[in-house]
Order: sequence, then structure tokens, then C-alpha cells
Amino acid sequence: MADVTPVFGIAMLATLLMTAMSLSPGAAAPVGLAEPAPVVQLAQANCSAAAQQVVAQTGGQLLSVSPGPNGTCSVTVLIPGQGNERPRKQTINVPA
Repeated sequence: MADVTPVFGIAMLATLLMTAMSLSPGAAAPVGLAEPAPVVQLAQANCSAAAQQVVAQTGGQLLSVSPGPNGTCSVTVLIPGQGNERPRKQTINVPA
């Protein structure tokens, strides 16, 4: 009887492994599990347009962009100084 237990355990593991390998990343989710919404991709696309708008309005150089709360984007630009002034960093919150 002791010889049957390891074989059964290995067979069960092999079956589980083959089942897991047969699922492709693009396959439908198993029943009861919902696919997560692509929230990050949508926010990045919207913030990209907002960043372009801020750079065009300020004439600055884009430093960073990050999605904020309530559908806003935080855009940080480096605005050139006038004459001998140093450039200044400015963060602007704009709608996505």
C-alpha cells in the first residue's frame, strides 16, 4: 500500500501541471473569476494627452506624469528661466 501513495501523488501533480500549462494567457477566465479591468492602461493613455497639452501650454520640458484621484493627472514640467534665471519645476494637476 505504501508504494501506491507516491505514484498517486505524482500522477495528481502531473495532471494539475498539465492542466495549468494548457491554459493560455489569452484564454477566458474560469467560471466565477472576473477579468480585471485595464484601469492602468486607460489612465496612462489619458495622462499622455494631458501631458502633451501642459507641455504645449507652458513651453516646458516634461519631467513626470502620474494619474491622480478623481480622473486627474499630475504633470510636472521644467520651465526655462528668462535671461540668467534658473529653470523652475512646476507641477500642474489637469483633468485626464
